[in-house]
Amino acid sequence: MKIAIASGKGGTGKTTVAVNLALSLQDAQLIDCDVEEPNCNLFLNKELDQLTEVTSMIPEIVEENCTYCKKCSDFCRFNAIATLPNKILTFPTLCHSCGGCIMVCPEGAIQEHEIVTGIIRKTSGDDKKSPELYEGLLDIGQTMASPVISELKKNIDPDKTAIIDAPPGTACPVLTTLEDVDYCILVTEPTPFGLHDLKLAVEVVRTLEIPHGIIINRSGSGDNSVEDFCMSENVEILMKIPHDTKIAQLYSEGIPFVQEMEHWKEKFIQLYSSIQDRYGREIEA
Repeated sequence: MKIAIASGKGGTGKTTVAVNLALSLQDAQLIDCDVEEPNCNLFLNKELDQLTEVTSMIPEIVEENCTYCKKCSDFCRFNAIATLPNKILTFPTLCHSCGGCIMVCPEGAIQEHEIVTGIIRKTSGDDKKSPELYEGLLDIGQTMASPVISELKKNIDPDKTAIIDAPPGTACPVLTTLEDVDYCILVTEPTPFGLHDLKLAVEVVRTLEIPHGIIINRSGSGDNSVEDFCMSENVEILMKIPHDTKIAQLYSEGIPFVQEMEHWKEKFIQLYSSIQDRYGREIEA
């Protein structure tokens, strides 16, 4: 199965759930798609090898051939090209590398050149005690995370369970991460902010028709509004992780709590088995 761990907002414990779930399963892959700030390896502390660079093609104007007809800038929905009376401006950080500007240019005044936007890394060696970790890392100054995420997801092994740590929010990087997943676990917190962004996340997975359920992290630290919402919207609450001092202490030390609290590993295995029985394929946990 491909199980995404997502959230409407940052700081809810999404990475905590992804890492602890992956550590509870045998022969799992952990795919860190939060490419702007990948942090799964803060808990695994493994050596990472670079697999590949991620590149994108952006337009480059051949000024002597340009007649400033504006067809390229009119075509670009992302405003990556602006036509002035006697000059063309390009904004590479807005470019989505679709190549449309080249196709509509009647003078052949636009060429493409390649830039590096990020890298893909994986754990080195063959450690059977930890999940195989792949992470993407967006280059400093780059803004387009989706191409890095798409390249990262090519490393998912269809014969393994992939636990995919999604970026926070509900924007394009999240949609790219959720594409083709079998199930989505939404992690939230029992606060007004958590509820507000949970509603957005639920709307996204419903629109994408992805089976989903909720984990409430730091349960007991807020109010009951999240549980009331789940009940009214018929959203399944898969698990509650309590507002526990020991869990918080282990987190602060970079230690996944399933490594010190064995009963939680059993709970995550049961969680996975329940999802697999209802939505997945026959993969041994």
